Amino acid sequence: MLQVCLNGGRNAADSGAVPKSPAALAEAARQAVAAGATDIRVHPRTPCGRDSLSPRVVGPVLTAVRAVVDVPVGVPTGVRAEPGPARRVARIASWTVLPSPEFSAPLEQGGTPIAAVHWHEPGAEAVAAALLERGIGVEAGLWSGTDGPERFARSPLAHRVLRVLAEVTVTDPDTAAAAARELLAAVTAGGHGRPVLLHGADGGAWPVLRPARERGLATRIGIEDTLLLPDGRPATDNAQLVRAATAGRRWRRV
Repeated sequence: MLQVCLNGGRNAADSGAVPKSPAALAEAARQAVAAGATDIRVHPRTPCGRDSLSPRVVGPVLTAVRAVVDVPVGVPTGVRAEPGPARRVARIASWTVLPSPEFSAPLEQGGTPIAAVHWHEPGAEAVAAALLERGIGVEAGLWSGTDGPERFARSPLAHRVLRVLAEVTVTDPDTAAAAARELLAAVTAGGHGRPVLLHGADGGAWPVLRPARERGLATRIGIEDTLLLPDGRPATDNAQLVRAATAGRRWRRV
């Protein structure tokens, strides 16, 4: 599975390729799926560019993106959108539009909506429990260089997550692959056998994507992770990054 992460925390000062409005995010998603992406991750943001979990922000973004693609569309639930765990839980309870289903977890209605929880953040368990209570599946974000993998290994909710998102935070291209191996070892030891999506960021994005492909793991690419193509040229958009990631490889829905 190849996930495309459309925007993340990037803004116009980083690159003109960052989609911002619901319409721009929907068009970016449409082009990325046409290029080969099989899963979407999007950060709903206010008109001034701030991450938000408000239903007035999440709803229009999910509605716009889901109208133009037929692949899963997930969102994060991190502290950047709402610092307080109680506030994040309340926001999740207020959502009127949910992320779209993951095809890998069919239920009676055809799938489980999915949202990401970063396990090293305060309140991760409460946020994950709030998602599960609403029937939303959890993508457990385990970052290298944090205590996320250890906390997840001890979590009573670990066996209920849909997958682990193993995120290598090392951005040095010379050491990112080694950091990926260390993170995968930790995830294997304490990941409760959940499926793994492995990816890197910035200078580590392409060095980590390669071993993910070699190991047959799900992975991701997109403006959130890198603004550059493998040869160092600036990417014009998410679709160009996806095409570079899919070169010589056909990804599939899971």
